[in-house]
Amino acid sequence: MKQSSKIVPLNVDEYIATFPEATQQLLRKLRKAIREAAPQAEELISYQMPACKQNGMLVYFAGYANHIGFYPTSSGIRFFKKELAGYKTSKGAVQFPIDKSIPLSLVKKMVKFRVKENLEKAKLKASATK
Repeated sequence: MKQSSKIVPLNVDEYIATFPEATQQLLRKLRKAIREAAPQAEELISYQMPACKQNGMLVYFAGYANHIGFYPTSSGIRFFKKELAGYKTSKGAVQFPIDKSIPLSLVKKMVKFRVKENLEKAKLKASATK
């Protein structure tokens, strides 16, 4: 269950605080892994969930009753398809069950992949405007 629609968090700390303690711990671990992989990224709330932005949006994440949603965009899901084989995925999302630990090293690899991908897109865009 996503947090109450009545509470609109203004930042990631407020968002995390809306969940039960066990879910908060998972969200904090996921947040820490994302920040370690992308220390220059800016945190924000987008689509009513935590997100990180660096040369464009990198990833989003969200808490639910039975899983933690991680959204590394469709390219992130495609690139790491084999490593994500044991998890429920969709075009741009992966679900990490709430009763298991999150594969933080995989999350870091996915975030670094997105940082590199966004940097390459930014460079292409910059060279196209010259």
